[in-house]
Amino acid sequence: MKILVSKCLTGCPCRYDGKSCGNEKVTKFLSGHQVFAVCPEQDGGLSTPRSPAEIIGDKIIAKNGNDVTKEYTLGAQKALQVAKENNVDLCILKAKSPSCGKGMIYDGTFSGNLIEGNGVTCKLLQENGFKVISENEL
Repeated sequence: MKILVSKCLTGCPCRYDGKSCGNEKVTKFLSGHQVFAVCPEQDGGLSTPRSPAEIIGDKIIAKNGNDVTKEYTLGAQKALQVAKENNVDLCILKAKSPSCGKGMIYDGTFSGNLIEGNGVTCKLLQENGFKVISENEL
């Protein structure tokens, strides 16, 4: 199976805070499969560490007030390109992220509240017919 995965779930320290969210369940699941790890935020040009960001309306705004919609959109497009070029069977993305989140994302108030919704990368992959799950759905 060919699997696209959020790079942070593989143990890479690429989260906004410079840490990883390595996930043993994901690592075990990926074993024996062809894996394509992506970090849409980094791939879109954002540094690590970086100010956390949340979706507010049709924009993605960092906590420091910067509009990072362009970078998140570019990163999502690059993830889609990887998925298409490699004809991936499954995408496993980091829950709650404004980029990768599936089903629930932070509400844009930077208060930790969750709302129904998908991150920009998740949404783009789904719109293009790719199966997306979060690490919580494994």
